[in-house]
Amino acid sequence: METLYRNNHEATTTPGTLSAETIASYRNNGFVHIRGILTPEEAAHYQAAALSAAKRLKPLSAGSVFDQLVNVWQEDEAMRALTLHPNVAAVAQALAGVPLRLWHDQILIKQPKKSTPTEFHQDQPYWPHANSANPISAWIALCDVPVERGCMTFLPGSHRRTDLPAQNLGDASSLFNLCPDLRWSPRVTVPIRAGDCTFHHARCAHMATPNVTEEPRVAHIVIFMDETTTYTAKHHVVTDPLGLEEGAPIAGALFPAVGELIQCR
Repeated sequence: METLYRNNHEATTTPGTLSAETIASYRNNGFVHIRGILTPEEAAHYQAAALSAAKRLKPLSAGSVFDQLVNVWQEDEAMRALTLHPNVAAVAQALAGVPLRLWHDQILIKQPKKSTPTEFHQDQPYWPHANSANPISAWIALCDVPVERGCMTFLPGSHRRTDLPAQNLGDASSLFNLCPDLRWSPRVTVPIRAGDCTFHHARCAHMATPNVTEEPRVAHIVIFMDETTTYTAKHHVVTDPLGLEEGAPIAGALFPAVGELIQCR
């Protein structure tokens, strides 16, 4: 794991600072904690922008688990800069080891004092994707997220379970009823500071604790998929309006290639 420290001027983690050990840890465990993907100043700026966007835009869902706003980069200029942040994209691609493109972003806010756990689940079974073996999510903390505010817990190695259907993230037993062996897997809880990021494979099972603090937990997630991803015709809010045919590439302006974003560095 990287043991780098942030300064006030630039991110401390870039593709050039990633060690071979860090990349191997991600690929073996399905997740990794990366320090300083944003500067503290950037994190504070984007936290304010995310909270502002949440007041103006209609959430996809709101409730006790979290408030969720999807594809915010299409509607908010400030958050667009974070979703298309070239350092986030470049680190994701270095960890995945294959060409990627954006799938979608989402702001997730756990409101103070009234949230419940986000139970263990894998992300990819919810998506209309085929030919995407290396999907990766950048879970960017825009505030400090100790255990009490809703940090993440991962099941190392669970990204190798590519055969599971979608799980119910409101049901603590859902994943384990489908795959009882995972109940006995080690669990790694990752408190995280503002500007840090956990990258996780979309098949790595994870959960988040409730927010019992006085402040909202604000995270921005940028999700990437393989450039080769094709459409399965499964229902999804991002692709439903696009009129894609089954087997068509998920590509185009709504799904920019990471290579294009990196050129903006």
